[in-house]
Formats: sequence, C-alpha cells, structure tokens
Amino acid sequence: MTKLYLPTLVGRGYGSFWRFKGRYRVVKGSRASKKSKTTALNIITRMMEYPTANTLVVRKVFRTLKDSCFTELKWAIKRLEAEAWWEVKESPLELTYKPTGQKIYFRGLDDPLKVTSITVANGVLCWMWIEEAYEISKESDFDMLDESIRGAIPEGMFKQITLTFNPWNEQHWLKKRFFDRQDGNILAMTVNYLCNEWLDDADREVFDTMAKQNPRRFKVAGMGEWGIAEGLIYENWEEQSFDLNEIRNRVGVQSAFGLDFGYTNDPSALFCGLIDPVSREIFVFDELYEKGLTNRELYQHIAAKGFSKEKISADSAEPKSIDELRELGLQRIQPARKGPDSVCNGIQLIQGHKIIVHPNCGSFLTELSNYTWGEDNFGRKINVPAYGFDHLMDAMRYAAADAVRGEIFSFA
Repeated sequence: MTKLYLPTLVGRGYGSFWRFKGRYRVVKGSRASKKSKTTALNIITRMMEYPTANTLVVRKVFRTLKDSCFTELKWAIKRLEAEAWWEVKESPLELTYKPTGQKIYFRGLDDPLKVTSITVANGVLCWMWIEEAYEISKESDFDMLDESIRGAIPEGMFKQITLTFNPWNEQHWLKKRFFDRQDGNILAMTVNYLCNEWLDDADREVFDTMAKQNPRRFKVAGMGEWGIAEGLIYENWEEQSFDLNEIRNRVGVQSAFGLDFGYTNDPSALFCGLIDPVSREIFVFDELYEKGLTNRELYQHIAAKGFSKEKISADSAEPKSIDELRELGLQRIQPARKGPDSVCNGIQLIQGHKIIVHPNCGSFLTELSNYTWGEDNFGRKINVPAYGFDHLMDAMRYAAADAVRGEIFSFA
C-alpha cells in the first residue's frame, strides 16, 4: 500500500488539520484552497488506518453529492493508488473498503430520516464530513447531524465532524459557534488559494483580476475571510418547505422560469418559481447552478428536470445561445425583456413580494443572503447590485418581469 507523504500529495497548510482528533474540524476557505481535496484524502487515509471506522458524508441536498464529495473521494482513492482496495457504487451512492467492509455513506438533509436512522454493518460510525456547510442555514439542522455521531467506540478511536465551506456572510451561525469561541474540541481554520502550490499562472491570474475588479468578493472567494452582507437588496424572505402541488393549484398562480448564462468563471443559473399575485408571494422550488456547461449540456440538464416545455426567459445578451437552445428542444425559451432601468424596475417588482425558498435550493439561498447594493469609490451605496451573487438573482428578475404573460405551471 502506498505510504502517504502529506507534503507531496497535498502540499502546505494542512498539518494541524491532518493531526487534529477533537470533535470538530471546521475549515472556511476560498476557492482553490484545497479544503475539499485535503478532506477527501484524509478520510480515505483514515479509513484504511482505522479498520472499524465508517464515515458519513452530508450536504444539504442529496443530489449535489455525486458531483462534489463523491467525485473528490474517488479522486483521493486514485491519488493514493488504492483503487484495488475500494469498491465504488453509484446506486446507492457508496464507497466500501474491501478488506474490512468499512463504508462511506452519503446522505442529504432533504431526507432527514435517512440521516438520523443510519446504521453501519461493520464497525462504528465515527466520522462525518459536511461539505458546503454554509448551505445549512438552521443551526438546529446541524444539531441533528451532530447527535447522529453518538455511542461507544473502541479504544483508540475518536469521533469527529469536519465542516468545509466558503464564508460568505459573517452573520451565519457557523461563525459564532466555531470561530468566536475557544474550545479544545474545535479546530477552526481559515485557508486560501495562496496555500495551493498546484495552481498555475492562469489560475492565479483569476484571483489577481478579482482582487482588482471586485475587492469585496476577493476578500471571501480569494482570501477566505468572512463576508459582510450590508445593504441587502431583498429582506422579505424565508426558507420554508412547501407543498408544490398546493401552490400551483391556487387560482391565478403563474409559473416563472429564468435563465442566466455562464460558463468558465460564472455558473449557468436556472431559476424555477411560482408567483402568487394575490398573496404577492414568490415560491422558489428548484434551481440549476453549474459552471462549464455547453449549451447542449445546459439543455440536457433542464430537460432532465422536466422543464423543457416550459416558457423560460433568458438573458437577451446572448441571442445565439437562446437560438441554439431553442433548436435543441427548449422551444418556448425567449429573450428577457430589457430596457432603461430594467434592473431597478425588476428589483422593485420582486421587492413587492415575499420570497419563500424551498430548502433544496441552496445556491439560491446563498445568493439571496448576499445580494447587496454596490458601492462607489467612497464606499457609498449605489442603485446598482454588487457583482458576485447575482446569477440566480438575475434569472429570478428575468422570470418575474415576464411572468405577467406566463401560464399556469404544468409539469408537462
């Protein structure tokens, strides 16, 4: 079996993380800071070192695990040259260490019963990795997860929960609970791209440009510091589960789908909502938020969600993409209406409603809680949104502006 040399495999910045055995390892960090890859390497290494330990990997929404944590852990197995020792299953999502039968389980908070009732066939459940922990907006949900790592363990073992996230808003409960207190059971770390020696010049140029053009975003996405969300654009909103069928059957409710294009640095963002003109409520029930999608892949994602026949208002700045998506099968896609002051008018329209967000829409919740007015050179707020948390927000604006011409949502 390959002997692990941390400096060779991971590089600098994670010695304390690797050695710590207290209850909570909490890592806030920027993009490209190696936090997820290091966690994946650490979990696979520990599983092979402790023959009775099992691990639970959690994200707020289960469907996001396959393309994030599951992929990172498969990468770690390959990086450690341990493919022969591991069984990889996608249905159910699971990794098994073949010599002992230890498993890595994957669960989402969108099915809490499966989290709280988990049992292991061999050994004990010792460790948990919560990726994108910022998505968990309710501390009580974390308490439920914390309580699931319980019970007696063999001598020499230890229980531990690892949380990794981008620190978008300093008002989040994670800061007070883990970073604003001294506790020997907590290792709270801040990491950034500067500890990632594997970045090339093009990667570093992205951060250099961000530092010059968007210092506020660079503080968080570049340096891993807490974001300060002052001057929020939308304040009348809440996260809440709701019955989609009940909402769509209300008289006068209109569907609202909006699409903002992205590719390399920005995600393609699909907003899926229902607007009740009587109660003046916007119900956000689904989303797409992913970088690097070609138009064909974007179409496939939308079709897989069952929305290919719905009317979608897309960013009119990309008519070529709209035409291509229409040819691929989104026959009712249309350019969003724009004009003088369309941004402010669209924001004012939405501000006249209460926004109710389903817990499954984690990316929407992150943007909504960080969507603020921009500032001029003197730090004064201006009537232009700050760049960075505006992709789903723009998509919602396109959808809402055109919803007056919408139709009842059909799921057809």
